[in-house]
Amino acid sequence: MKSKKNFRKWPLTLLPGRWLQIWQSGTRRSCSQWTQCAKLLSSALGESTYEQMWVGLDCHGSIHLSSLRPWLQAAPAPQPILACQSMCVWMIDTFGNEEQRHKFCPPLCTMEKFASYCLTEPGSGSDAASLLTSAKRQGDHYILNGSKAFISGGGESDIYVVMCRTGVPGPKGISCIVVEKGTPGLSFGKKEKKVGWNSQPTCAVIFEDCTVPVANRIGNEGQGFIIAMKGLNGGRINVASCSLGAAHASVVLTRDYLSVRKQFGEPLASNQYLRFKLADMATRLVASRLIIRNAAVALQEEREDAVALCSMAKLFATDECFAICNQALQMHGGYGYLKDYAVQQYVRDSRVHQILEGSNEVMRMLISRSLFQE
Repeated sequence: MKSKKNFRKWPLTLLPGRWLQIWQSGTRRSCSQWTQCAKLLSSALGESTYEQMWVGLDCHGSIHLSSLRPWLQAAPAPQPILACQSMCVWMIDTFGNEEQRHKFCPPLCTMEKFASYCLTEPGSGSDAASLLTSAKRQGDHYILNGSKAFISGGGESDIYVVMCRTGVPGPKGISCIVVEKGTPGLSFGKKEKKVGWNSQPTCAVIFEDCTVPVANRIGNEGQGFIIAMKGLNGGRINVASCSLGAAHASVVLTRDYLSVRKQFGEPLASNQYLRFKLADMATRLVASRLIIRNAAVALQEEREDAVALCSMAKLFATDECFAICNQALQMHGGYGYLKDYAVQQYVRDSRVHQILEGSNEVMRMLISRSLFQE
């Protein structure tokens, strides 16, 4: 197994060329190509990162994303795979029993199989506790009915970690059940056409009298909402960390562009206004990185303020890093709006980070709630 120390030093150029080509293209790809990219990602990261989870390194939701930054700089779109995979593995490993851990975790940790996190529904986004997907127990099985929306990896993942209603309305009636691909009654909607993140599939996940063994329930009945929310704490660090990659790459691209682009007889880099803008971008990038690391430490140490700090990190970093990417596009002028230049893809891919894993408006709700509870 490669050490984390060596892993951090792997240069971007060692990644398979086909992997980078597909991720950076920013175009919608077929399911077979998405699977190909996922397998390439597995070959690059599987042994060095995910297997370490299974042998006992507690990575929670963040999964050494500071180590992954070189990859995320070049192609932030792999984030859906990493974020969903890490959240699902952590939830099963933390709340599952020994049989569930040994059945589901090893192939997910090596990325032989992929998992999707299923919480959002057409009628319940930010108000996740109002979800309607039902799981009615019949003997030693649950019968699931309902649908989930905007599921990353939908139709391609092998395992779906589903939050569904087994009891009363509200958060206390929600349970967590693993549904495996190929289960009768499990189907998928059409692939969504998105502004960014076009290198991974997103679709509805549909349950129609879907029969799942009770043995696939993670934790106790009624514990699902707690499991889902704890998983999202790490997911928010994931999303914020991937915004860092896009912002860092945008700063570097802008610096290089200003150095070679000439107007009024001299390089744009000689313009003090543009230099100051670049300085602001770099400062916001470093501030974002520090707030994310602070939140990751709090989460790792299970501190009482971890939820608030993860929310702050996600709110601040995704807002600031998108602003950095957008400013980089502006400073590229008309060229920044062309798909021949990578900066436009960083804008498109990073925009959704302000919505994922709880919108930034919800982050403000969580932060303000923690302030009044002190």
